[in-house]
Amino acid sequence: MVSLHEIKPAPGSRKDRKRVGRGTGSGHGKTSGRGHKGQKARAGGGKGPGFEGGQMPLQLRSPKRGFHNPFRQVFDVVNVGRLVVFAPGSEVTPEVLAAERLVSGRDSRVKILGEGALDRPLVVRAHQFSAGALRKIEEAGGKAEVIGG
Repeated sequence: MVSLHEIKPAPGSRKDRKRVGRGTGSGHGKTSGRGHKGQKARAGGGKGPGFEGGQMPLQLRSPKRGFHNPFRQVFDVVNVGRLVVFAPGSEVTPEVLAAERLVSGRDSRVKILGEGALDRPLVVRAHQFSAGALRKIEEAGGKAEVIGG
């Protein structure tokens, strides 16, 4: 039987890290693979990605297009067909949907869409509903309530 203290990785599967600046015998002594002097030999030396020797970098030369709305609201969408996992007569809120992993998080804004069939009455509370979703929820005997925030 094998004990935990006897387990070892397969030979050749692990490689030792490069130890620089540990003498000439190591092959990475003295200048530690950095060459002689200059900006790139110093600690923190070298320029970042996108630096073009002082010339205006490409990402600043190229024209910018479009508009980014800072007030955009992103909704997690749930189709009414996915609501059949809840018991008839139960209350469906964004928190409940998050617990059931139908939306990404507890604080996400939820919009209910009308794809699929709903065969049970539910009280659904969400930030937005499509017209088809409202119709299907009410046809099943349920209630749709819009919440703010």
